Amino acid sequence: MAKSTATSRRRFLGGAAVAGVATIAMPQVSRAQTVTLKMQSGFGPTDILSDYGRDYVSKVNAMGGGRLKIDFLNSGAVVKPFSVMDATSTGVLDANWSVPAYWYGKHRAASLFGTGPVYGTNADQFMSWFYYGGGDKLYRELTQDTLKLNVVGFFSFAMPTQPLGWFKKPINGPEDLKGLKYRTVGLASNVMQAMGASVAQLPGPEILPAMEKGVIDAFEFNNPTSDSRFGAQDVAKNYYLGSYHQASEAIEVVFNKGKYDGLAKEQQELLRIAVQATSADGGWKASDIYSNDLQTLITKHGVQVKRTPVSVFKAQLAAWDKVIGEISGDSAQGPMIKKILESQKAYAKRVAFYSINNEADFKSAYEHYFGPMKV
Repeated sequence: MAKSTATSRRRFLGGAAVAGVATIAMPQVSRAQTVTLKMQSGFGPTDILSDYGRDYVSKVNAMGGGRLKIDFLNSGAVVKPFSVMDATSTGVLDANWSVPAYWYGKHRAASLFGTGPVYGTNADQFMSWFYYGGGDKLYRELTQDTLKLNVVGFFSFAMPTQPLGWFKKPINGPEDLKGLKYRTVGLASNVMQAMGASVAQLPGPEILPAMEKGVIDAFEFNNPTSDSRFGAQDVAKNYYLGSYHQASEAIEVVFNKGKYDGLAKEQQELLRIAVQATSADGGWKASDIYSNDLQTLITKHGVQVKRTPVSVFKAQLAAWDKVIGEISGDSAQGPMIKKILESQKAYAKRVAFYSINNEADFKSAYEHYFGPMKV
């Protein structure tokens, strides 16, 4: 009898141990259900900027352990490119992969998160400001508090300085920009208008048709790869590198706040870390692909690649001064704009001082081995 009791007790304890394991594991049941987020791109399906979005999705899906998945939708699949922020806020989309310049019509401060004035810092340093200089808090204030958007946003992939763009005729100075019908977006449109251009704000897929129909005379989009993939070289042959109109832009990764807040903490962290991983990987990929495609434009398509004239850079800075004065003086939007600009300018003064003074003279090193730059 004692032996039977002992055996029964062991069986009970063993069963309890198993039950205990089952009890501990039960919270994992809901977690085991796959959460699928619908993310739409703001860029064309063949654009390399969408490729970076697919890279991000691949990283999330690979690390999601079967419990978190993103479906990446092409531009226009659900809404038009300039409507992805509204669609994400209202829950029509769970997320989007785009840029703030596409929704800066809501508030011109949005353009300061990627298409703003240049104080001496580049796109990598813009990212530094966002994540370590208080930019993320200002972004939340703008999107959630000021505009009442139901979103959570991050920034990924610091874009190399965007070229001045494509022109049918050579640009020898700022006077050649006057009267041109030019495509750009965000506050860059204000800058180019201040320089005398007539600006059309168009999403990427609409640029080439507009150029072919004469709706625009010149345009910028983003980089040699994006530009060549949609056929820029077929409508213009003068390509000017370097500009202050969009010198420090980055990709905006936005989630519907309700959807994001409903995720497990580790899933939220996975989305955030994947943003950073994609940012680093995108920069490395861009150096390789952009440089290769630029050479193809020169050697295969006969594109005349030139450095933007110094006089145009100076005129752009003067135009930025004018634009900053105008938008900062706006009674409704000015206070938020001033707050962001002051933060960016203070950060740039410190960071650019270090960076510019510490940077090696890479041009001299290049010319030492390869001869004078022919651009």
